[in-house]
Amino acid sequence: MWIASLRVPFGYEQLEEMRMHRDEIDFSLAAEEEKARRHDVMAHVYTFAILCPAASPIIHLGATSCYVGDNADLIIFRDALEFLAVKLARCIDRLAKQAHFNKDLVCLGRTHLQPAQPTTMGRRICMWLQDLLLDLENIERLCHHTIRFRGAKGAVGTQASFLDLFHGDQAKVVQLDQLIASKAGFKRVWRVTGQTYPRKLDTEIVNALSSLGASIHKICTDIRLLASFKELEEPFETNQIGSSAMPYKRNPIRSERACALARYLMHLSAPCTTTEAVQWLERSLDDSAVRRIVLPEACLAADACLILLQNISEGLVFYPQIIETNLRAELPFLAVEHILVTMVSVAGADRQECHERIRQHSQAAAAEVKLKGRPNDLVDRLKDDDYFAPIRDVLEKELLAPKRYIGRAVEQVEEFITSEVDPALQHYQGKLEASSIVQV
Repeated sequence: MWIASLRVPFGYEQLEEMRMHRDEIDFSLAAEEEKARRHDVMAHVYTFAILCPAASPIIHLGATSCYVGDNADLIIFRDALEFLAVKLARCIDRLAKQAHFNKDLVCLGRTHLQPAQPTTMGRRICMWLQDLLLDLENIERLCHHTIRFRGAKGAVGTQASFLDLFHGDQAKVVQLDQLIASKAGFKRVWRVTGQTYPRKLDTEIVNALSSLGASIHKICTDIRLLASFKELEEPFETNQIGSSAMPYKRNPIRSERACALARYLMHLSAPCTTTEAVQWLERSLDDSAVRRIVLPEACLAADACLILLQNISEGLVFYPQIIETNLRAELPFLAVEHILVTMVSVAGADRQECHERIRQHSQAAAAEVKLKGRPNDLVDRLKDDDYFAPIRDVLEKELLAPKRYIGRAVEQVEEFITSEVDPALQHYQGKLEASSIVQV
């Protein structure tokens, strides 16, 4: 029909017949044809020809299978990624709200999963958000720039069959390419292809989704770790059972499920890379089977991960008292550098002597904690040591004030949300309201 719009002389009756039946698909008959002919596209050509006997001689004229399959796939991928982008934006929106609400909830930082300088829960969430924003950028780039339409390219990409149809008129061949792309909602077409669009695009798409999977896995792993410290919990229903054997259990099953799906998603990039690498010359068909498995599965896995992440983000519960208890248990060790500097600058102490006294008290306090299971008593040890008398009054009130050690954490949260998150979500206003419900 699009060829006809460029004045290739087909009969009016043929075109009208195809228009009348274009939405009628006899899938049962097509399945029988495919079984007999071992070719999916030609099975549908023959099925359509039965509905359109007058148009039968011109159905699929000038085209190849990839004119149908690849162009359809490109529409599907674009729409699927736009769909996923909205869901990802909702996750970012929910986590940004959590970050803002908890921007000054001071908590113990951890590196190597060991106690480190304090941070805030909101600041930690912003680290998650940074990764998700990069994922959103990748998906948007694919949707709006990287994905192009294959168009009308013929058997090996040279458009030779279409040039024959237009009797050597190259302008009409180019016009047809653009017309088809425009009707499919694309502004750009691949200028050069083999029989297929570049299979590197499949790698780009699945790599972006795989990277999203890695981000979600990191976030949900952090949630699982923090849940084990009892500092936060994912949503837990009133009648939910955590364990058939241990009634007290409140296992983070949604985060665990998200991690499982994310791991599956992360490994799907490898088949695309190897498939891209073995496309011989203008194409080979060993891409078909793996693409039919990997590409839909990648989109479905990403969708499931985002459903879970949004649901978790909407129902996160924080436990400030436990967070403070865990922080206070380590804070004396984290404050020793400030204590050392204050002793030297305020009391005029010798730096090396002060360092040695703090070291001895720290080791003794650590032994009490590790060997006897007692609370960290480093502060009491320092207060009882007359050497530290000059700072005794400020030792607990000022030097052990948690907010003294969080740097610009609060300000960074505010700046990050304003300068990074809000602009990224601007495009999705009006699409962020839907909540995520997890049934199992």
